[in-house]
Amino acid sequence: MSNKLTVVAKIVAAPGKVDLVKTELLKLLEPTRLEEGCINYDLHQDNEHPNQFVFHENWESKALLQQHLGSAHIAAYLKATKGAIAEFVIQELTHIG
Repeated sequence: MSNKLTVVAKIVAAPGKVDLVKTELLKLLEPTRLEEGCINYDLHQDNEHPNQFVFHENWESKALLQQHLGSAHIAAYLKATKGAIAEFVIQELTHIG
């Protein structure tokens, strides 16, 4: 059985903060994709609600995801977007078929 973990993360920018949040989310792509255990890390923006963003991610294990969440680039993102995020929901999923 694989320890592979799929993550879907929904980020909703606060009113007037869409451009800031989008810029900071885009900064996460390159360093995260170079991290150990990152299989894919794809960012999407909702076509009808541009303040909503979704990451679709696959990681080799939950431990490597946790390592990512403790990274310097995540810390920088959290600092840069403090007060700019209206909602953040993360789902951890297991592929079953």
